[in-house]
Amino acid sequence: MSVIIDLLIDSQDCFIPEKKAFKTWVNAAANLSYDTELCIRIVDEKESATLNYHWRKKTGATNVLSFPALLPEGMPQVTLGDIVICAPVVEAEAKMQLKQLTAHWAHMVIHGTLHLLGYDHINEDDALEMETAETQIMCALGFDDPYKNNLASNNSTKINTTHIL
Repeated sequence: MSVIIDLLIDSQDCFIPEKKAFKTWVNAAANLSYDTELCIRIVDEKESATLNYHWRKKTGATNVLSFPALLPEGMPQVTLGDIVICAPVVEAEAKMQLKQLTAHWAHMVIHGTLHLLGYDHINEDDALEMETAETQIMCALGFDDPYKNNLASNNSTKINTTHIL
């Protein structure tokens, strides 16, 4: 089955992958037995910072925020929710971490999608499970392990993301 993606771009002057790439990455992460949809909104630093403060009480822009759909019990999962990605932050991180820009975009989309599916990295066990899933998906798509060169952190919560309920 597949995921229908509503892609909204509200960021300028940054590289944004083609919609086809987003679809490939989301479907690889979701691997669902039913059709569903999600919205991916690409934003600038100002909007990311506003959302990050409103939902997490943290200052500054962040790379990706996930907003799972809260549907009534028993209702079909017609939508997974929303992912908000800050293009300038993703671009800056890729440069700082010496990662291929497209690979970092793929990682952010996969990471956000896994959050919509219930994965999290709040504790060490959950972080290991999520990072393992991300690495397997990235490698299956032909990308390197997204965590192999991450020198900026220790063994858990390697990227600045959140799953908002």
